[in-house]
Amino acid sequence: MAHLSEAAVAQINEICARYADEKTPLMMILSAIQKEYGYIPLEVQEIVSEKTGISVAEIYGVVTFYSYFSLQPKGKYVIGCCLGTACYVKGAQQIIDKFSEILGIAPGETTADGMFTIDALRCIGACGIAPAVSINGKVYPKLKVSDVPGIVEEYRNMGGAN
Repeated sequence: MAHLSEAAVAQINEICARYADEKTPLMMILSAIQKEYGYIPLEVQEIVSEKTGISVAEIYGVVTFYSYFSLQPKGKYVIGCCLGTACYVKGAQQIIDKFSEILGIAPGETTADGMFTIDALRCIGACGIAPAVSINGKVYPKLKVSDVPGIVEEYRNMGGAN
Protein backbone atom coordinates (compact mmCIF):
# COMPACT_ATOMS: atom_id res chain seq x y z
CA MET A 1 0.00 0.00 0.00
CA ALA A 2 3.02 2.30 -0.37
CA HIS A 3 1.12 4.52 -2.79
CA LEU A 4 -2.58 3.99 -2.43
CA SER A 5 -4.61 3.18 -5.50
CA GLU A 6 -7.89 4.98 -6.09
CA ALA A 7 -9.68 1.73 -5.23
CA ALA A 8 -7.84 1.49 -1.89
CA VAL A 9 -8.65 5.13 -1.03
CA ALA A 10 -12.30 4.50 -1.93
CA GLN A 11 -12.34 1.37 0.26
CA ILE A 12 -10.84 3.27 3.21
CA ASN A 13 -13.35 6.10 2.72
CA GLU A 14 -16.15 3.50 2.68
CA ILE A 15 -14.87 1.94 5.92
CA CYS A 16 -14.80 5.39 7.57
CA ALA A 17 -18.33 6.13 6.31
CA ARG A 18 -19.57 2.77 7.63
CA TYR A 19 -18.84 3.88 11.21
CA ALA A 20 -19.66 7.60 10.86
CA ASP A 21 -22.68 7.36 13.18
CA GLU A 22 -20.73 5.69 15.98
CA LYS A 23 -19.90 7.79 19.02
CA THR A 24 -16.31 6.48 19.11
CA PRO A 25 -15.58 4.98 15.69
CA LEU A 26 -11.77 4.86 15.67
CA MET A 27 -11.21 1.31 16.94
CA MET A 28 -13.85 -0.09 14.58
CA ILE A 29 -12.38 1.79 11.60
CA LEU A 30 -8.82 0.74 12.38
CA SER A 31 -9.86 -2.88 12.99
CA ALA A 32 -11.66 -3.00 9.64
CA ILE A 33 -8.65 -1.51 7.83
CA GLN A 34 -6.21 -3.88 9.59
CA LYS A 35 -8.41 -6.84 8.66
CA GLU A 36 -8.71 -5.69 5.04
CA TYR A 37 -5.09 -4.74 4.35
CA GLY A 38 -3.03 -6.34 7.14
CA TYR A 39 -1.47 -3.08 8.29
CA ILE A 40 -2.16 0.65 8.74
CA PRO A 41 0.59 2.86 7.29
CA LEU A 42 0.81 6.62 7.88
CA GLU A 43 -0.81 7.44 4.53
CA VAL A 44 -3.93 5.51 5.61
CA GLN A 45 -3.90 7.15 9.05
CA GLU A 46 -3.95 10.54 7.31
CA ILE A 47 -7.07 9.57 5.33
CA VAL A 48 -8.78 8.35 8.50
CA SER A 49 -7.85 11.64 10.18
CA GLU A 50 -9.39 13.67 7.34
CA LYS A 51 -12.59 11.62 7.42
CA THR A 52 -13.05 11.51 11.20
CA GLY A 53 -11.48 14.75 12.43
CA ILE A 54 -9.31 12.72 14.81
CA SER A 55 -5.69 13.90 14.78
CA VAL A 56 -3.04 11.76 13.11
CA ALA A 57 -1.13 11.84 16.40
CA GLU A 58 -4.05 10.25 18.25
CA ILE A 59 -4.57 7.65 15.51
CA TYR A 60 -0.84 6.83 15.48
CA GLY A 61 -0.94 6.46 19.26
CA VAL A 62 -3.74 3.91 19.03
CA VAL A 63 -2.08 2.01 16.17
CA THR A 64 1.22 1.74 18.05
CA PHE A 65 -0.34 0.96 21.44
CA TYR A 66 -2.37 -2.10 20.45
CA SER A 67 -0.39 -5.12 19.26
CA TYR A 68 -3.23 -6.14 16.91
CA PHE A 69 -2.46 -3.15 14.70
CA SER A 70 0.67 -2.91 12.59
CA LEU A 71 2.47 -0.12 10.74
CA GLN A 72 4.17 -2.66 8.46
CA PRO A 73 2.80 -5.58 6.46
CA LYS A 74 2.90 -8.85 8.35
CA GLY A 75 3.80 -12.24 7.01
CA LYS A 76 1.32 -14.82 5.83
CA TYR A 77 1.94 -16.70 9.09
CA VAL A 78 2.17 -14.55 12.22
CA ILE A 79 3.94 -16.39 15.01
CA GLY A 80 2.77 -14.87 18.29
CA CYS A 81 5.16 -15.99 21.02
CA CYS A 82 3.79 -15.36 24.48
CA LEU A 83 6.33 -13.84 26.85
CA GLY A 84 3.89 -13.33 29.72
CA THR A 85 5.04 -14.39 33.17
CA ALA A 86 3.79 -18.01 33.08
CA CYS A 87 5.18 -18.64 29.60
CA TYR A 88 8.43 -16.83 30.32
CA VAL A 89 9.08 -18.85 33.49
CA LYS A 90 8.54 -22.04 31.50
CA GLY A 91 11.06 -21.18 28.77
CA ALA A 92 9.27 -18.94 26.27
CA GLN A 93 12.38 -16.81 25.68
CA GLN A 94 14.28 -19.84 24.40
CA ILE A 95 11.34 -20.70 22.12
CA ILE A 96 11.14 -17.23 20.56
CA ASP A 97 14.94 -17.27 20.21
CA LYS A 98 14.71 -20.57 18.30
CA PHE A 99 12.04 -19.17 15.93
CA SER A 100 14.32 -16.15 15.37
CA GLU A 101 17.35 -18.35 14.72
CA ILE A 102 15.55 -20.60 12.21
CA LEU A 103 13.79 -17.77 10.36
CA GLY A 104 16.69 -15.29 10.51
CA ILE A 105 14.53 -12.46 11.86
CA ALA A 106 14.02 -10.75 15.21
CA PRO A 107 10.67 -10.33 16.95
CA GLY A 108 8.67 -7.65 15.15
CA GLU A 109 10.23 -8.51 11.78
CA THR A 110 8.97 -10.34 8.70
CA THR A 111 10.96 -12.73 6.53
CA ALA A 112 12.02 -11.39 3.13
CA ASP A 113 9.70 -13.86 1.38
CA GLY A 114 6.70 -12.49 3.31
CA MET A 115 5.92 -15.90 4.82
CA PHE A 116 6.59 -15.35 8.54
CA THR A 117 6.38 -12.59 11.12
CA ILE A 118 7.45 -13.11 14.73
CA ASP A 119 5.55 -11.12 17.36
CA ALA A 120 6.55 -11.08 21.02
CA LEU A 121 3.29 -10.91 22.97
CA ARG A 122 2.76 -10.08 26.63
CA CYS A 123 0.02 -12.65 27.30
CA ILE A 124 -2.25 -14.69 25.07
CA GLY A 125 -4.42 -15.97 27.93
CA ALA A 126 -3.04 -19.51 27.75
CA CYS A 127 -1.18 -19.53 31.07
CA GLY A 128 -2.36 -23.04 31.95
CA ILE A 129 -0.67 -24.47 28.84
CA ALA A 130 2.53 -22.42 29.04
CA PRO A 131 4.70 -21.90 27.17
CA ALA A 132 2.31 -21.21 24.31
CA VAL A 133 2.62 -19.88 20.78
CA SER A 134 -0.20 -18.81 18.49
CA ILE A 135 0.15 -18.96 14.71
CA ASN A 136 -2.73 -17.31 12.85
CA GLY A 137 -5.06 -18.25 15.71
CA LYS A 138 -3.88 -21.86 16.15
CA VAL A 139 -2.41 -22.32 19.63
CA TYR A 140 0.55 -24.59 20.25
CA PRO A 141 0.57 -25.58 23.96
CA LYS A 142 3.45 -26.57 26.25
CA LEU A 143 6.07 -26.05 23.56
CA LYS A 144 9.63 -27.22 23.80
CA VAL A 145 12.50 -25.67 21.86
CA SER A 146 12.81 -29.00 20.03
CA ASP A 147 9.24 -28.55 18.68
CA VAL A 148 10.06 -25.31 16.84
CA PRO A 149 11.87 -26.68 13.74
CA GLY A 150 8.96 -29.04 13.00
CA ILE A 151 6.40 -26.26 13.36
CA VAL A 152 8.34 -23.99 10.97
CA GLU A 153 8.69 -26.85 8.49
CA GLU A 154 4.94 -27.56 8.71
CA TYR A 155 4.14 -24.00 7.63
CA ARG A 156 6.87 -23.91 4.99
CA ASN A 157 5.37 -27.05 3.46
CA MET A 158 1.95 -25.39 3.37
CA GLY A 159 3.58 -22.56 1.40
CA GLY A 160 0.90 -20.62 -0.44
CA ALA A 161 -1.98 -22.61 1.04
CA ASN A 162 -4.07 -21.18 3.85
